[in-house]
Amino acid sequence: MAQGRNRPSPFILLTRKVVNNDQLVMTLLAVVVGACVGGLAILFVEKIDFFQSIFLGISGAWIADHIAALPPWQVILTPTLGGLLVGFIVHRFLSHGRTKGPADVIAACEVGGAQMSLKEGLWAALSSGLSISFGASVGREGPVVHLGGSFAAWVGEKLQLSRSNARILLGCGVAAAVSASFNAPIAGALFAQEVILSHYALKAFAPVVIASISGTVIAHQVVGNETAFQIQAHEFGSYLEFPAFAGLGIVSGLVGVLFVWSVLKTQKKVQKIPLPMWMHPAIGGFCVGVIALWYPEVLGVGYEATDNALKGYYGFALLLGLFIFKFVATVLSLGFGFAGGVFSPSLVIGAMLGGTYGVIVGQMFPDLWSGASAYSLIGMASMAAAVLGAPISTTLIVFELTGNYSLTIAVMCACVLATLVNDQLHRQSFFLEQLKERGIDLGNTFSTQILKELRVCDILRREGEYVAMDASLKEVRKRFLRAPGGVLYVIAHDRSLYGAITWEHMPEDVFDANLNDLVVAADIADTRPPVLQTGDTLEVAKAVLEEINVSQIAVVSPQLGRAYMGCIDERELMAAYNAALLRKRKQEQGG
Repeated sequence: MAQGRNRPSPFILLTRKVVNNDQLVMTLLAVVVGACVGGLAILFVEKIDFFQSIFLGISGAWIADHIAALPPWQVILTPTLGGLLVGFIVHRFLSHGRTKGPADVIAACEVGGAQMSLKEGLWAALSSGLSISFGASVGREGPVVHLGGSFAAWVGEKLQLSRSNARILLGCGVAAAVSASFNAPIAGALFAQEVILSHYALKAFAPVVIASISGTVIAHQVVGNETAFQIQAHEFGSYLEFPAFAGLGIVSGLVGVLFVWSVLKTQKKVQKIPLPMWMHPAIGGFCVGVIALWYPEVLGVGYEATDNALKGYYGFALLLGLFIFKFVATVLSLGFGFAGGVFSPSLVIGAMLGGTYGVIVGQMFPDLWSGASAYSLIGMASMAAAVLGAPISTTLIVFELTGNYSLTIAVMCACVLATLVNDQLHRQSFFLEQLKERGIDLGNTFSTQILKELRVCDILRREGEYVAMDASLKEVRKRFLRAPGGVLYVIAHDRSLYGAITWEHMPEDVFDANLNDLVVAADIADTRPPVLQTGDTLEVAKAVLEEINVSQIAVVSPQLGRAYMGCIDERELMAAYNAALLRKRKQEQGG
């Protein structure tokens, strides 16, 4: 695969000859990929409606009244049987027996060479669509993002794009998926760059935006241009209300942290249940079905409940009840292994939390109150921002979903505070926490990622100063004076590293000529010096150099019996890092 990436496909070579511009090639690909992913996103939503009409007897998101009229056994049995089917698909057709989502797209972009399986993407979309259709409390944005990323990665692989261009195309697929699903072209483009690519490089900006537009155009042609929620514009009661908005942002941040922790903790606990893994979703489905007997709004994506809260149709008791039980139903659904996303549930939970909070504020300060529905809008945005760790794109998605920009300042304030609370409690976004649980820690900075990509063997340039084990003290003195960093290495006859000599290891009478032939290098060497292996990353090398506070360190090859290969110092390490950083920045900026 790597070899293919080094040699562009004939199609790419021909296109470059015709247009003579690599950026234009990516732009053309963005149009095609965006349109295709937009079509796939629409098909995914239509598939959900089709299956839902079979399993629940009604399509669409407005299903609560219909569910309430069904016999209790059907309400409980439907998500339970759905759990069995979804569990079978996940553990039979998906790698590691695990559901897929945006976290897998991020991993592919950061550490997977922008490679994903289209076949697995289709199975993942099927399992997620069935989960929603059977009533699991999960969202549809995660599956669509994964499907869009999988398709874009497949195109990039077939065309043998470079890794940099393949990552950009992956972002194009994600942007188109989000924009087509939510009729949110601006948010789709920013989500891809904020969450998936983790940068706003100019080279990626144009293709990602064009793909987002392309996906939106396809969606408009098929399903129209209406926003997901039809609500009236809200007006501030008073700017003195801002402390209340800020308080909601803080509360949303705390609830977001609790939500992410609850899902991940439940997933760990469920793995210990002495039943086959494929049966676990059925248990979660049964529990969700029981909750739905009293709160049918918890089933599915929950847009009906969100819309009603935004229109002010719910009172305090129902807002509080739906907040609690939608939270529990989502934790159970995701924790027990249903496939789906977290964005839509976060919107519902946030809207109910905001509405509940808003009613309380209205009772305390009726003259400064903007209404419970305004707080629902702010709550859904700030809750989603805390969970996704993407305040910019989340804010824009909410605006584009509602078509309401009148509370822009309040929403931005709450989203920023919710994200800050999440950061201060040392929590990452839900997606990064998922990857961390799998042993992939992407919570570090862009700079740290570069240190992880480079190996010690990549920057090893010099042998350093060394002597044989039987070198005389006179020879040791002579070579030590030339040793950079004040470290002289001692090498065994088989070229393995025996030890190291520093000034601290020299005998007090080091200049006594009588000892010249009596003391050899092996007698005074530290036989356990700190070392690095050729395969260690520069991140490891940097940590070792800082921990032991030395200027340089020996490098050995474990494949050659600890053979001494040379040494590196912190100056060389940072020079290599800076060069790699400049190359990557230049590459992503289009240089």
